[in-house]
Amino acid sequence: MSNRFNKAALLTGTIMAGAMVATPVYAQDGDDEAALQSGADANRDDGLIVVTGSRIAQRNVETAAPIAVVQDEEFKLSGTVNVENVVNTLPQVVPGFTSNSNNPGTGTATLNLRGLGSTRTMVLVNGRRWMFYDTAQIVDLNTIPSFLLDSVDVVTGGASAVYGSDALAGVVNFRLKDVEGIEVGGQYSLTQEGDGARYNIYGAIGTSFDDGRGSATVFAEYFNRKPIFQGDRDFSFFALGGETSRVPQQQFGSSTLPNGVIRYFGNGTRTGTDFAANRAVVFDDVAGDFRTRTGDLYNYAPVNYLQIPQERYLIGGYADYEFADGHEAYMEVSFVNNRVAQELAATPVTGTFNVDLGVIQPFLTPSDFAQLQQLDRTETGTGASAPNNNQLALFLQRRTIETGPRNSLDERNAFRVLGGVRGSLTDWLNYDAYYMYARTRNANVQEGNISRSAFQRGLDGTDPAINIFGLNTLTPAMVNQISIRAQNGDISTLEVANAALSGFIGDLGFGGGDIGFAAGVEYREVASQFIPDTALASGDVIGFNAGSPTEGGYNVREFFAELNVPVFETDGGTRLELTGAGRYSDYSLNAIGGVWTYAGGAELALVDGIVLRGQYQRAVRAPNVGELFGGQAIGFPGATDPCGTAAATPGSALGNICVANGVPAANLGSSQIQLNTQIPALFGGNPLLQEETSDSFTAGIVLQPSFIPGLTITADYFDIEVEDAISTISLQQSFDLCFNQVQNPAATACQPFFAFGPIRNAGGAITTANPPVLGPQNVANLGVSGVDLQVNYTTTIPFSLLTDTGEQTVNLNFLGTWTESASFEAFPGANVVECAGEFGQTCGEPTPSFKWTSRLSFVDGPLTTSIRWRHLSGVEDDDDTVDYAAFNGVERIPAYDLIDLTFSFDVNEQVTVAFGVNNLFDELPQAPVFTAGSVVVQNQNDGTRLGDNQEQANTYPSTYDVLGRDFFVSANFRF
Repeated sequence: MSNRFNKAALLTGTIMAGAMVATPVYAQDGDDEAALQSGADANRDDGLIVVTGSRIAQRNVETAAPIAVVQDEEFKLSGTVNVENVVNTLPQVVPGFTSNSNNPGTGTATLNLRGLGSTRTMVLVNGRRWMFYDTAQIVDLNTIPSFLLDSVDVVTGGASAVYGSDALAGVVNFRLKDVEGIEVGGQYSLTQEGDGARYNIYGAIGTSFDDGRGSATVFAEYFNRKPIFQGDRDFSFFALGGETSRVPQQQFGSSTLPNGVIRYFGNGTRTGTDFAANRAVVFDDVAGDFRTRTGDLYNYAPVNYLQIPQERYLIGGYADYEFADGHEAYMEVSFVNNRVAQELAATPVTGTFNVDLGVIQPFLTPSDFAQLQQLDRTETGTGASAPNNNQLALFLQRRTIETGPRNSLDERNAFRVLGGVRGSLTDWLNYDAYYMYARTRNANVQEGNISRSAFQRGLDGTDPAINIFGLNTLTPAMVNQISIRAQNGDISTLEVANAALSGFIGDLGFGGGDIGFAAGVEYREVASQFIPDTALASGDVIGFNAGSPTEGGYNVREFFAELNVPVFETDGGTRLELTGAGRYSDYSLNAIGGVWTYAGGAELALVDGIVLRGQYQRAVRAPNVGELFGGQAIGFPGATDPCGTAAATPGSALGNICVANGVPAANLGSSQIQLNTQIPALFGGNPLLQEETSDSFTAGIVLQPSFIPGLTITADYFDIEVEDAISTISLQQSFDLCFNQVQNPAATACQPFFAFGPIRNAGGAITTANPPVLGPQNVANLGVSGVDLQVNYTTTIPFSLLTDTGEQTVNLNFLGTWTESASFEAFPGANVVECAGEFGQTCGEPTPSFKWTSRLSFVDGPLTTSIRWRHLSGVEDDDDTVDYAAFNGVERIPAYDLIDLTFSFDVNEQVTVAFGVNNLFDELPQAPVFTAGSVVVQNQNDGTRLGDNQEQANTYPSTYDVLGRDFFVSANFRF
């Protein structure tokens, strides 16, 4: 039994931030640019700013915590419509689900900050929580209007003291801009192959009214993305694999064929039949005529999506009105209809079916039918395996290509409304209070499924007979008879009520400025349910996996406070500021109750142009609805009960915990403890889960040398450790952890065996009456550390073709991350797995030790010419048991570089057009070269095309480009 544990199980689903990230910034005045580069809200009219990661309005744009900022120009210059296409290029991000995530995939786009998982990344819009889409409480980035983005701020490390649960890895805050007048535009993108078209049309109208006391913006967007299939690219046309079986990488596939395969495992006489060699026969293209199966495989890859199709409608608006001097009401409304599909090869029907020979006789050749009669005559079993009863129990494998591919369509309708009031109570005290309600409903419709019961009835004579014995033998009537349409539903809601005071309470008298503070209360309620199709829940559907019904929710009441203390500031520029934050959260979940989170930081300006900063944060994540209340079902995994082994003796530590668990002392180590190799367990949610906790530390330096105007260099070290991470481990691992290591009935690791009542019968055996609950547990540990480096430089050069000054502006922006460590421990005592510089079946998505993105832009009057360079260092396969290179596979993916080129031109003050090429040099996984035996030629150790160590499409398509050279054109009009 394998104990391999995949990191993806910890990350549930999948922006190492540090320095202040700049992306190309056009001409701005100095104050605005500084505010934007620090993640500040530059729209206030009181001279103060609010920086992401704090609720305190302040006068300095620098903070103790590193903040990364992506400006709106990056979205325009990269030709990006969907948000994830930009944020996934940042070195702080390990890609989650994207537009290339078909299987696995959920039809969503998720954000995985620091590689710690989407559930541990908090996503905000305008500094407030956004709507999530499922029981895991993850935000779908498809719901955020990219054309309205003013900036994207990324805060390193835990931020629960400021924003509450979920911010273990950090916070990503999407800031939307105000629109004055009318803005409309659109974009069209197409690959060099002429496929995968993406286009969007958008518009926004913003206006002020009542002599400027009020303002309002309404917006709408339509986006459409066409599919690309794996069969449309040479590198993904064939599924590749074989290395883990110690054979050369080759065309891989499924043994479930469109022609049909019959396997016979009964005891009838096979001598003289085509079943004699290996108990398996396959039908040739001649219907009804089978032969011995000799390794035939089906290539399931071509019909899978390489780029999933999407259609999105997005409308919304926001407004504010000053109803009295210094007091205003505000609101935000957003609605998104998002349709995304996934597609897999036709359903592979497998399993043992009782076949009536009289029913299928018309579909077989006489000689082949005689072979089945021989098996029936010579059997000595019972039921369908009884002799001479004209029935056989056959293991059938049939790929039902007549029904077409399996297609899963998700249609999500997401709605969010927020209303609040804010203003000034005095010249030093401000208030802000709001209520938010968000709801997402998803209807998942599945086509191409097969009903197992209808399939059986078509073979045993109950229903009209079905012909599965050959290629394309199912008639339209037969297809309709066995097909079944399934539908799942999700409903998720989020309510937030928040009220806060902020302001200044005087200074310490050393020239540092006023002490800033913020304090408030928050009430939050989450609820979610997953409603599976009754056919899916019953297990009758073949095609897509079934899900268990899930429904639950909880609430939390919180109090929070922050302080920003400028200790001193000298005339020479030396300055010291201290920050602190704390939050108390009282959960309705009994296993959690009340928890504290807190943070403290310092910023020291030594001399003009040199600033040191550091921060410590304790953060938490409460378990989500799926982890707590996931539907439960009994399974029978193979495991060894320690209480039935010779080591379980009376008086020993193992014997004592076994007795505490209900084993009679006289039965310790006896065969009565375990009746067979399989032990019942209840799989699903765990309502006794506690919170995850993280400790994060950052320390850095900001350099702005006066002798090089326009240059800013920042470097920040980060270290994040997550303890009690929620993870699901096997029954055997749970046995070992509780009975052989912890040996404490009250410990978290022993919850499955002690927390839900007696699990053993009078003799000490575990039975189905009340089996152990093998749901998620707080047993894992995660860690990530490294250094972020950013260089921003703006200057002019004495050359211009389009200006009268004879000069043009040059902007250089570089953001890189060195990942020192990215480790996880699945449970106490397990091997600590290091994933920095690794990829594969254990670590999952590649985690390069070095990753950077940089942009060089030349602004010559109305023309901007911009080049972006994205780099990933090489990564090693994490499976030391297989030498992939020895079997024509890839043991190491080498360093990877992409170059993008964009031209943007301001036709006038109202019109901007752009043209760009992404992946300029058409970097793609290599097309395989095969021998006559479909084996890959050994020339593959220099690229991103993989075999058994792939994720999908023979590579990792969310990390490495699979579209190739890609062109876009866009236009923006402002009136």
